[in-house]
Amino acid sequence: MQGTVDGFSYGLVTPVAAFLMACLGAALGLRCTARSVGAPGPDRAGRPYRAGWLALGATSIGSGIWTMHFIAMMGFRIDEVPITYDRTLMYASLAVAIVMVGIGIFIVGYRGATPLALVTGGTITGLGVASMHYLGMAAIAFHGRFAYSTATVALSVVIAVVAAVAALWAAVSLHGLLPSLGAAVVMGAAVSGMHYTGMAALRVHLVPGASDGSGSEPIGSILVPLLVGPLAFLLLAGVIVLFDPLIVGGGPARDAASRRTGADRRGIPVQRRGDTTAEPAFDSARRPRRP
Repeated sequence: MQGTVDGFSYGLVTPVAAFLMACLGAALGLRCTARSVGAPGPDRAGRPYRAGWLALGATSIGSGIWTMHFIAMMGFRIDEVPITYDRTLMYASLAVAIVMVGIGIFIVGYRGATPLALVTGGTITGLGVASMHYLGMAAIAFHGRFAYSTATVALSVVIAVVAAVAALWAAVSLHGLLPSLGAAVVMGAAVSGMHYTGMAALRVHLVPGASDGSGSEPIGSILVPLLVGPLAFLLLAGVIVLFDPLIVGGGPARDAASRRTGADRRGIPVQRRGDTTAEPAFDSARRPRRP
C-alpha cells in the first residue's frame, strides 16, 4: 500500500524559513572559512587561530543545514499514518554534518584555493550535506518504509557536491561583503534544492492495516524543542563573527601599528607605551661632546 505524502502542509512558510536558515549557516560558515585563510598560525600561547575559525565555520554550516532540514520537515506528513522521530538518529545526523563539513573546510582552510583542495574539500562537504539529509530521513518512524528513486538521489548528491565546491571557492577567492553574501545565498539555495530533490525521490510504502494519522501529535511539538540548541548556537556564532572575532583565537589583540607595518612578524622590536625593555633609539643630538 502506497502512502500519500505532503511536503508542504504549511504552504510556503516552511520552505522559506528553511532556506533562510540554510543561508544563515552558510554565511557564517563561509565567513569563518575566509577569515581562517588570512589568520596567523598559533600565537605565543599555542592557541591556533586558524583551527578556531575553521571549527566555528564547520559547526555553523553543519548546524545551519541540519536546522534547515528539520524546519522543512515540519511541513512533511503522510496522510494515512502518524509519524515520529528517533532522536538518537536525529542528533547523529547533526554530528555527521558537522564532522564531514569540518573535514572539507579544514582541507581548504589549510591547503588554500588549489583545485585539488577545493574539489576534495567540496566533495566531502557535499557528501556530508547529503548524508545528513538521508540519515535525518531514516530518523522518521511510522508504520511502513521509504523507497527512493536511485537517479533522483544521485542528482541530489551531485547538487550538494557542486554547490559545496562553488561555495568554498567563493569563500577563499572572493573578497568583500556582497560576494560573501552571494556565495551564502547560492549555497543556501543549493542545500534547499538538494533537500527537495531528495524528497522528490521519496516513495512511501505502508503496512496494511496501518492506523489513521488524523489524531497524531503535531510534528512541530516534537521538532521545535530540538531546534532550540542549534538556533541558539547560530545566533551566538553570528555575534562572534560580527563583533568579537578575537574570541575564536582566544588571544589578545596585536598592536594596530604592528599589524599595519608587519614589524612584529619581521622580528623588529616595537616599543609600546609603558614598555621600558626596548633599547632607546640613538639620538645624534645627544651625542657626548669630546673633552
